[in-house]
Amino acid sequence: MNVRVLIDGPSELVFDYAVPTGVSVRAGCRVRVPLRRKHATGTVLAVVEPAQADFGLREVEALIDPEPLVTPALLRMGEWIAGYYGCGIETVIRSLLPEAVRSEENSAKTRRVAVLAKQPDAEAMEKLARRAPRQHVILSILNHAPENRMAVTELGDGANAALKALEKSGLVRIESEEVRRDPEAEGLDEVVGSSPLQLNEGQQAALEAIVQSLETETPAPILLLGVTGSGKTEVYLQAAQAVLDRGKTVLVLVPEISLTPQTVRRFKSRFAAMQDKVAVLHSHLSQGERFDEWHRIRKGQARIVIGARSAVFAPLPDLGLILVDEEHENTYKQESVPRYHGRDVAVLRASFEKCSIVLGSATPSLESWHNTQLKKYQVVRLDQRADGQSMPMVRVVDMRLEATKRKGGPAMLSDKLRSALEQRLEKGEQSILFLNRRGFARSLQCPQCGHVCQCPHCAVALTYHRSDERLVCHVCGHQAIVPRKCPECKDPAIILQGYGTQKVEEVLAKVLPTAKIARIDADAMRRKHALRDTLNAFKSHKIDVLIGTQMIAKGLHFPNVTLVGILNADLGLHIPDFRAGERTFQLITQVAGRAGRGDLEGEVIVQTFTPHSPSIQFARRHDFDGFSEQEMEFRRQFGFPPFGHCAVLTARSNHERRAEFTLQTLHLRLKEDLPSGITLGEVLPSPLVRAHGQYRFQITLRSRQARPLTRHVQAVLAKTPLPEDVTVVFDMDAQSFS
Repeated sequence: MNVRVLIDGPSELVFDYAVPTGVSVRAGCRVRVPLRRKHATGTVLAVVEPAQADFGLREVEALIDPEPLVTPALLRMGEWIAGYYGCGIETVIRSLLPEAVRSEENSAKTRRVAVLAKQPDAEAMEKLARRAPRQHVILSILNHAPENRMAVTELGDGANAALKALEKSGLVRIESEEVRRDPEAEGLDEVVGSSPLQLNEGQQAALEAIVQSLETETPAPILLLGVTGSGKTEVYLQAAQAVLDRGKTVLVLVPEISLTPQTVRRFKSRFAAMQDKVAVLHSHLSQGERFDEWHRIRKGQARIVIGARSAVFAPLPDLGLILVDEEHENTYKQESVPRYHGRDVAVLRASFEKCSIVLGSATPSLESWHNTQLKKYQVVRLDQRADGQSMPMVRVVDMRLEATKRKGGPAMLSDKLRSALEQRLEKGEQSILFLNRRGFARSLQCPQCGHVCQCPHCAVALTYHRSDERLVCHVCGHQAIVPRKCPECKDPAIILQGYGTQKVEEVLAKVLPTAKIARIDADAMRRKHALRDTLNAFKSHKIDVLIGTQMIAKGLHFPNVTLVGILNADLGLHIPDFRAGERTFQLITQVAGRAGRGDLEGEVIVQTFTPHSPSIQFARRHDFDGFSEQEMEFRRQFGFPPFGHCAVLTARSNHERRAEFTLQTLHLRLKEDLPSGITLGEVLPSPLVRAHGQYRFQITLRSRQARPLTRHVQAVLAKTPLPEDVTVVFDMDAQSFS
């Protein structure tokens, strides 16, 4: 018997090796093999029949783990990802088996534990009290400790000598036990158990649909379309309970790592009796934490796994249900190789594992919505809020009219929003202001010569951050000192243009001097647990007004919030991306959903310079059906997703002409023997033409079917030599075109 082994490392080396007699190796196992004059580790991709050859194969040296670390279903899924997204199998294996698991340098953390081996009689204890008081104390402690065992470090300094004597006498036994490195140990407060809530009619119907799918051999994915505040989380929790009762496991995906702690808290609260059965997986874990969590999951010690997109590869046995929360979020798309979409891979895994999957959102992606129309997905709707409250009233403020009221340009806060904030403050209610732009000012510009301070590495203006007194690039992170005069014409009258969350915070402190104000963005939340602490303070009403970016747009439940202000709804509306309208609609709807989630009615004020935009008008009426109908018609006419697949081929290099020439060469070769049904765009500069010091050019490709497009591009790339300083990236089902 031979095995095909993928060697660990940056290159995709795959070799066949013979298996020594008496050794059982299966696909997915980790092995140590000889490679030239060295040794290497690798993953068994397949067990193959010996082929007739004039030479003998070298043998596998050792089996690192007798059990496969990658299940057949996950291996099959990895091969699908490699073929669909046009990437190497090695990059996919790196996702299936994180570095913390593949590296032999990582291991379980252990500690020495003292265990009471036998109970000494009263006479022996009396002798020890006189002759060896330290041994007497240790025996007394172990006698009253849970399970008569305690960590050696907890017995105090100087306990080692006494323990050696007790071990020699047979009274105490020293053992070694694994210690879990809990990633949530510091981040979570003490969890208070909760009981299942009474479901309303819509929630009960949704739960029954999920439970019914658990009994189906090949269940169809379920799209849970529930308005904000409709109680989707309660449906998730009760569905998870039904799965656990059947002896199966649950995988919960959230769109951002920052949303993981609150999801963990909700699940641990509901399943308080089995808190140690909840595991967390995401890229912010330390190597040790990831090692422990991954192996707990593989061994079946964890029955619920919660994490961001990479958790879709969690090695859960007996998978019964996958829950994808906020399935519309583009953060489920991986921006580095392999460029998979977490939601789509989750649907694929559910198909391979024959388990149920629920995609939940108040504003589903049009791709998922289209699948419900094709009857590929089952749709379940929650059209009412769980508490019976009506959806918040949304008012649209035309900022063009506000600009005419004032001299010196448009205002940051309209009169209507300012008045509403003052009223909420008087009533003791809370407000949220949303602006998806951090920093103090968008740019620094000279009014005389028009010079704008630009990033030397990217084609974007530097953003002024007052808290650090620095100009910062939000693409590459470059920082510069704020000039006192124009770098070009030396005029001292250089001025700030636009505004960000820092400036909003400063202005609001002047407008509402008695209000307690806090800001949530990537700058303010640098400290560990800063987000958790700020949200806890807001929940306990220590903060009156919360200002934030998209970090506060979803998943938050604050019953005392009655006002949400969206300061500039146009920020993402006019970018060169066919999904711009969809994302604006989703963002406004999600942010608006933070208001009126308690007993008090909510109000949302949307400030915009394009009040008649369909995205804003449909969001104002909470009308997903109306928006999707109009947007789908636009997509159908131009063949955009969901009526086809859209991919981007990007070339980037430090040399502008070389990047462009390389892509032009690829364009000519792609044009030759172009399969029917594929639309090939022209070579164009990327919307962000320079980033991280590299010039970028791109080609957009569209096709009704993904596989022929991927195969054609990969075939051309395989036979086209590229300059050393040019990188070409293929992104199937691209979510970003910048």
